[in-house]
Amino acid sequence: MAAKTSENLSSLKQRNKSSTGRILTSSLGATPRARLPQIYDLSYTRSKGWYDIYDSSTTQFTSLKSKPEESNRSSTGSFVILGLIFLTSIVALGIVYLNFPKVEESEKQHIKLPRDIEDAKRLGNVLSRYKDKFYIQVLGAYFVTYIFLQSFAIPGSIFLSILSGFLFPFPLALFLVCLCSGLGASFCYSLSYLVGKRLVMKYIPQRVTEWQSHVDKHREHLLNYIIFLRITPFLPNWFINITSPVINVPLVPFFIGTFLGVIPPSFIAIQAGTTLHQLTSSSDMLSWTSIGMLALFAVISLLPVIFKKKLQEKLD
Repeated sequence: MAAKTSENLSSLKQRNKSSTGRILTSSLGATPRARLPQIYDLSYTRSKGWYDIYDSSTTQFTSLKSKPEESNRSSTGSFVILGLIFLTSIVALGIVYLNFPKVEESEKQHIKLPRDIEDAKRLGNVLSRYKDKFYIQVLGAYFVTYIFLQSFAIPGSIFLSILSGFLFPFPLALFLVCLCSGLGASFCYSLSYLVGKRLVMKYIPQRVTEWQSHVDKHREHLLNYIIFLRITPFLPNWFINITSPVINVPLVPFFIGTFLGVIPPSFIAIQAGTTLHQLTSSSDMLSWTSIGMLALFAVISLLPVIFKKKLQEKLD
């Protein structure tokens, strides 16, 4: 019995020696994986955990590192889409031009976007000749052109506002200018929302951040705030149009505020247009009376906000 026990112990030692000295081969011919020491398991676990953290940080770093490149690609794509929309609008303007009644050769040079008051005078003279006979064509061309300028923030809409007072009755001219301003600004808003957000944040991030803080203070009375901004010259209209979707200004109060807010300055421009040939520059339409009227309307636009705050203070 003792001899048998000794033989078993000797056999067990021999097995342990074999397992630590070499990798045994199974009867099927496959080579099994050797059992690793426990200390290696712990080291592997720590290594794996460290690798996960490194991999995560590496991925984040790679993402951050690639952001400028991705931003450039996105900006390029935005420019391409914006360019396609612009070309489509140019084609629409071309169609309007082709459907316009034939004009004399000497007048064709004046059918262009006015850049100064003299261009507006010459264009007004040409359009006034054809307005009575081709009223719808002239009105449609004016409508499409004004919206085009507003949609792409192209300077020159002020001269079209003056020109409307020369071509159309005052009530129609005022409604037309306000409607075109509201629609054109809304189209510019939509373009910025669809393809312009990255461009806006890339080129004017600081100004957007500053205006974001101002808008956040007036969220409760956003409509009055937009009306006030449209009346006053504190912010250019193109800046309001392209940044409003970036800072989450809703489209409905944006359109209504624009439509109502441009009434006072449009009133002045249209009134000046009734005496178009007496103007020497666009600044001639401004006087102390017109400036005082703009200031009065700006204060009126804030009265509901002031009354609301006073009422809340009394209720509190």
